[in-house]
Amino acid sequence: MHKKMLIIKHDTETETGLAKVYRNKGWLVEAVSSISKAREFLSNGNGSPHVILANLGLSDGKILDHLEELQNDIPFSEWIFIVENADREDLNKVDDLAYDFLEKPFDQKRLDNLVARAFRAARCNQQLEHYSSLSRKQYHLDAYLGSSEPVQELKSMLKELANVDISTMIINGETGTGKGLIARILHHTSDLRKDGPLVEMNCAGLPKELMESEMFGHEAGAFTGAKSRHRGYMEQADGGTLFMDEIGDMPMDLQAKLLKAIEDKKIRRLGGEREIDLDIQIIAASGIDLKEASKKNEFRHDLYHRLSVFCLSLPPLRNRKNDLLELVPNLIAEFNLQANKHVKVVPDETWKEFMNYDWPGNIRELRNVIERCVLLSKDEILPTRWVQLQEHCSPTSDNPKTQDACNVEGSVNIPLDGSMSLEEMDKYIIKTALDKNGFNVMETARSLGTTRETLRYRMQKYNIKSDKN
Repeated sequence: MHKKMLIIKHDTETETGLAKVYRNKGWLVEAVSSISKAREFLSNGNGSPHVILANLGLSDGKILDHLEELQNDIPFSEWIFIVENADREDLNKVDDLAYDFLEKPFDQKRLDNLVARAFRAARCNQQLEHYSSLSRKQYHLDAYLGSSEPVQELKSMLKELANVDISTMIINGETGTGKGLIARILHHTSDLRKDGPLVEMNCAGLPKELMESEMFGHEAGAFTGAKSRHRGYMEQADGGTLFMDEIGDMPMDLQAKLLKAIEDKKIRRLGGEREIDLDIQIIAASGIDLKEASKKNEFRHDLYHRLSVFCLSLPPLRNRKNDLLELVPNLIAEFNLQANKHVKVVPDETWKEFMNYDWPGNIRELRNVIERCVLLSKDEILPTRWVQLQEHCSPTSDNPKTQDACNVEGSVNIPLDGSMSLEEMDKYIIKTALDKNGFNVMETARSLGTTRETLRYRMQKYNIKSDKN
């Protein structure tokens, strides 16, 4: 996205110099020397500049006398005035109507800082207006927000995939990067699948004992408690798409059965006598690298190769921080609507925090931060005090704030420097929680927000046993 600037100055030499400076910085700059020329430029459909640098006095009058009229045509532009020998009345008007002002002689670095802040404010206001007025068509291509290069490449691929029917594919990405959203976009933009059902199955949230029944279905009396026929996720998705989230958590024996179902395009319900033909697209998602997992025999090689007809990798938020300029206003607008709040302004110090933070939880973490701030806001300003971005917790950290965050009772400290795999982190968290709860499975499951069956399955998977045994 291009940054646009309009310069309105009577001093031709200075005007040319500033235009050259900002063009060299990548801005699209238009320079004019009068109010009439500025009005002509803005009325010719040249779009709304993000930032306007202007002299107070021009050859055809004071721009403050025409500012209200001009602002009607460019409501989201931010004005920065360069003033010289201005009287108090004019300065008061500037304070009321402009983003900021500089008095001559001014420092170029200070002007650069003002311009950068004004651009963020203009972009934020544009996006707030845009997303507040969007219809609630949720899963169009642009539902995955961002204009950075990684996101543009991703959207280009999604556009291509809308015209083809791929039987299976894998979406890779860290937790919170939007794998579920991408699966929904793929389904709803597909020319061949959008009229069929989209069924979502979370492999990490199902106990091993129930997963086969939930996936393939069962007949009445197939096992104790099976009182009636149940159509499984695969059968429910016939004619559409089955999204299998966290497929890396699926037990090996079920992976073999899934592979056969994909190859044969048939399933048999548990306790059933006949095979059922299926026409489904399977989108598998995982927070772990399934290719690497298959090399370590932690995921079936044959299933990986069958699923990986096409692979999409979602970029983490730390690699596309410029998209925060689009994501933050969108989320503010969303939570404004939900909570009947009216947040419009994101302070500079908050933007700085957002841009300097690596967002290990990605979009999910950003959503939580914005939701908290909007809910606790008292006026139009996003409250900085509720941002509360935690620094990296390390036992050797010298930062007292970090130490305080790391020593919170009930917390688990793990390194995010790549020294532990996701499975090692998972095992460590479970083992630590069990130790803290004296290996009481029910209490530990409650503290981790999961079920006893899921916890027992993971204890078995990682061979976690009490030290007393």
